[in-house]
Amino acid sequence: MKRLFIAAIFCMLFHGVAYALPPQRIISLAPSITEILYALGLENRIVAVTSFSDYPPRVREKAKIGGMVNPSLEAIVRLNPDIVILTTDGNPKEVEIRLRRLGIRTYVSSATRISELPDEIRKIGSLLGVKARAEKLAEHIEAAVSDSIIKAKYLLKDDSHNVIRKKAVFIVWPAPLIVAGPDTAIDDTLTMLGWDNIAADAGSRYPRYSIEELIRRSPDVIFIGKGSGMDELSSGLLKKLDMLDAVRKGRVYFTSDALYRIGPRVIDGIKEISGYLSKAESEQ
Repeated sequence: MKRLFIAAIFCMLFHGVAYALPPQRIISLAPSITEILYALGLENRIVAVTSFSDYPPRVREKAKIGGMVNPSLEAIVRLNPDIVILTTDGNPKEVEIRLRRLGIRTYVSSATRISELPDEIRKIGSLLGVKARAEKLAEHIEAAVSDSIIKAKYLLKDDSHNVIRKKAVFIVWPAPLIVAGPDTAIDDTLTMLGWDNIAADAGSRYPRYSIEELIRRSPDVIFIGKGSGMDELSSGLLKKLDMLDAVRKGRVYFTSDALYRIGPRVIDGIKEISGYLSKAESEQ
């Protein structure tokens, strides 16, 4: 009886210690979450990611559990994670519900805007026991965004120092034509840099757009997301837009995917877009 009592006490204490530890085995179900985890120095705790996680490059060495919409629940269960981290921006609610039914702890990130990113990083850092690192990263992002906004105030002004609102469009895919709409990091970036996104009033975040409407709104600058074969895919579209000043005057810029994900690289994306907009403005 005494041995059983001691064993029970030991188990209770051990269980309490284990429970107090932050999650050690993490599965990320979104590329943006994966990038945040790596930026927080948690690479060794990540046991699996989705097949869409490709940054940083060494993430390719991690086990894959399928796509964001249809991850393999069997593979997740086999990996025995302490927590699975999802996003509202890409992972269906049903996936979270099924994971919870299986007794798997989850956390769902709801950040979709640049302004929401720092506090989301703080929440994840607190959850995973790296609060100080998360605070440092969040403050770095906040400072970089603030600096970008301040610099933008000096860019688009006329001789009377009045702010000039110019127009841009960001093409995510050329055929069918899909652009970045409202409530996206791309729209946030254009706005903070003093430009108008011609698709800001669209009904969805990444709407299909008509060539006729794009021509009618006549953006001063056209951005196209880089990708495999995107130059060739975009050539046909640009021929149809060759009456626009943006095309005729070479204000078409191919950019990285840094702003496609709400993660630490949005700062690189903001700087990249800012550089192109400054170039376009200087060539007016």
